[in-house]
Amino acid sequence: MTTETSQTLDRGLRVLKLLADTDHGLTVTELAAKLGVNRTVVYRLLATLEQHALVRRDLGGRARVGLGVLRLAHQVHPLLREAALPALRSLAEDIGATAHLTLVDGNEALAVAVVEPSWTDYHVAYRTGFRHALDRGAAGKAILEGRLWNASRPAVPAAAGAGGPVPQAELNGAPGYVLTHSELEAGASGAAAPLLGVTGIEGSVGVVMLAESVPERVGQRVVAAAREVAEALR
Repeated sequence: MTTETSQTLDRGLRVLKLLADTDHGLTVTELAAKLGVNRTVVYRLLATLEQHALVRRDLGGRARVGLGVLRLAHQVHPLLREAALPALRSLAEDIGATAHLTLVDGNEALAVAVVEPSWTDYHVAYRTGFRHALDRGAAGKAILEGRLWNASRPAVPAAAGAGGPVPQAELNGAPGYVLTHSELEAGASGAAAPLLGVTGIEGSVGVVMLAESVPERVGQRVVAAAREVAEALR
């Protein structure tokens, strides 16, 4: 049985995906060529998406993703937290350190889920909503490592199951964990590993602890937790 779909909705979603994949926007002509439709269809699609603030056009007429997409993205955070919490709880209890899921938000790293250990005498306080530059702190640096890795992967055709499990052999060549010390808080060390192979999401899983250095076991455990979260989000 063939599932009934909306051609117009499909084209609108394809427009958003095309715009999300470019930093400089696309013209109506470029979009028409990529979609395989005439310019009139693209004008109608853009006009509708603009009404919902999902697309904006600059002075040169190039279409770009609009701020409405960010508002939708923020509504996804509770779903991401729910999916990540079991792995974060296990990580925090195992290591005895504060565990967190951090995602890209514009040019910053944003902590969207935090779990503190229940059995330690003291641990680093880290709150949901904490922001910092992507190039500072283990969480942000791990995200940048993951961005490079994802950019180097060959494109996977939609028919081949893009967004599905990433083969273990491919993950063996992926970046591991990032360690930092006193970059965001004096005396605190961090370890984080990127989320890999999750379509449309740039993020990392990590821990922060009061220590001069992070034991190797912690780094390996963080990598395992990042893979657990990535599986939960696929």
